[in-house]
Amino acid sequence: MKAIVETSMKKYFQLRIYQVELWKTSALMSQEILLYDLIHLGEQTEFGRTHNFKNIETYEEFKRDVPIMTYEEIAPYITRMLDGESDVLWPGKVTSFSKSSGTTNDISKYIPVSHDSLYGNNYKAGRDLYSLFFKNYPDSDLFENNGSVFSLGGSFETNEHSIKIGDVSAIIMSELPQWAERYREPSIKTALMSHWKDKIPAMITETVGKNITHLSGVPTWFVALFEELQKTHPYTTLRDVWPNLELFVHGAVSFEPYRTIFQKLLPFDDMKYLEVYNASEGFLAIQDDPSKPGEMLLLTDHGIFYEFILMNSYGTKEPLTVTLSDVEVGVDYAVIITTNAGLWRYDIGDTVCFTSTEPYRIKISGRTKHFINVFGEELMVGNADEAMSHVCKQTGAIVEHYTAGPIFLDEHGRGGHEWVVEFKQEPRDIQSFITKLDQKLQSLNSDYAAKRQDDIALQELILHAVPQGTFIQWMESRGKLGAQHKVPKLSNKREYIEELLGNL
Repeated sequence: MKAIVETSMKKYFQLRIYQVELWKTSALMSQEILLYDLIHLGEQTEFGRTHNFKNIETYEEFKRDVPIMTYEEIAPYITRMLDGESDVLWPGKVTSFSKSSGTTNDISKYIPVSHDSLYGNNYKAGRDLYSLFFKNYPDSDLFENNGSVFSLGGSFETNEHSIKIGDVSAIIMSELPQWAERYREPSIKTALMSHWKDKIPAMITETVGKNITHLSGVPTWFVALFEELQKTHPYTTLRDVWPNLELFVHGAVSFEPYRTIFQKLLPFDDMKYLEVYNASEGFLAIQDDPSKPGEMLLLTDHGIFYEFILMNSYGTKEPLTVTLSDVEVGVDYAVIITTNAGLWRYDIGDTVCFTSTEPYRIKISGRTKHFINVFGEELMVGNADEAMSHVCKQTGAIVEHYTAGPIFLDEHGRGGHEWVVEFKQEPRDIQSFITKLDQKLQSLNSDYAAKRQDDIALQELILHAVPQGTFIQWMESRGKLGAQHKVPKLSNKREYIEELLGNL
């Protein structure tokens, strides 16, 4: 590996592209083999013995003997693993857990990160990311002259059983092989700092003057870092600070509401963007075609077996689940995963829509609990993001954060939606912005449009513009400040709306 690194990082990743093309074109076979491998390994665990893994020979038998599991149902197993027990959900002792609070409740979730998943999923996907990038941009100088990635991650702690617990990004960084660590900034000590108010200035100090060629992380927290950077190192564009910056690898939240902000900070035709679907539960997808923003290639040979629930049967006693061979383009599905970290038929909480089956590409359409459906409007976060992005382009506004929730029925039997929006650049006419946003939501969502007709069930949305910094302060007050936490955009309850407005 040392020889490869010294010769050419780019050449190494370019040579790997044949492996990507192989699993890309044999997805169904890869998935079938993977399921049987996972079941075979799972025979050694308590979960496998309890659920008859030894006698499972087909997918139908797997589906029969293993129920779809929520976090609450798998939590008793995880509690024992956190206490140091071995062979519970996955063979051996799992020594790392990603702590994820989710976006719709305050209960911490602890997701196992096994050695197998770290190397067979996260690091393998990372290599494929660069292979796909260099296939699309063979002339890129991403690693030339010590070119490095500025990766934004979280932190972790170690419990009394020597088990790491923290952000998955921190766990990944803490275990990086030496050759990969050479090409990232800031130092591991700074990258793993836990207090963001100290961490952001430290990261800026360490990266200014370095050859940062690409950024990797959640857009939300990079925007906060850029604002702090402007105070200490005033710039017109980010290339005043990092002249060779050419790529932003982003994930965790939709990039559309942030696209205008980044285009203003990086107004260059040669700036590149690459989306990834890298959750606490695993690395699931990578954008492989620059001409298809929002669409990502599903990783089918990376330790994760996929099932999908049709949303019209989600939450029923017998939800209709299908494997990759039976998915259809344009249909929303809830994602169920079985992983090489010991998650068995686990409901990840995300919804996706396939845009292609040759190859298998997806768009993240929302969260199974991250929507508004009080009045039958079925408003998903994908609709909200697309509408917000569209109206910002129309009006010249730039939105930094937003969240929305229901207004319950008034005395006339009408309800509505209430939005709290933090603008980086406000529209000239706020009422026009509201009207355009409402109209765009209707054009994107027929259920919302039906409920809005003649104000029968839904009134025009109400929007509150709040001062800059409101959302960051709110997230901090909830103990959710950091790269792994996401601003909840839609909720069926009014909790977030009332907390935000109550703090003004």
